[in-house]
Amino acid sequence: MEAQETIRCRGHPLVLGTHPTTFEVTVEDHLTAKGNCIIGVAADKGCDALSPAFKQVLAHDDAVLVTRLECAGTGAEIRSRGSVQMMLNHPTDMVWRKSAFVCGRTIGIFSDAVALTLPRDLMANLAAGNGMTVTLTVTRPG
Repeated sequence: MEAQETIRCRGHPLVLGTHPTTFEVTVEDHLTAKGNCIIGVAADKGCDALSPAFKQVLAHDDAVLVTRLECAGTGAEIRSRGSVQMMLNHPTDMVWRKSAFVCGRTIGIFSDAVALTLPRDLMANLAAGNGMTVTLTVTRPG
């Protein structure tokens, strides 16, 4: 089984990309220096707006989420896991986590990259306010 979603957002001058355990994309269009996990603002959807088909595939412990970030010629690919505990109901946020913690904002757990480990050229392009495309592909056996 496979499902895919595309989110469009942009960077912001206060994108720092220094959080050691998460990264986030949000529908909100503002950012403060305290939001060091936020890498994309003004997203065209939060967790609650993901398609039912996507949510259904991701809400399994054997689901694998591949997230592709593309911004001004730079990019990164992050692998995460899904969970039966995922609610995917937050109206504004999507959060990828290193840990197994799940809440309504969580879209990926056990992520192999977080804000601090994303490529610095990607963070620089986001800090310049460039647009970013986030492509989510979730698969599971069967």
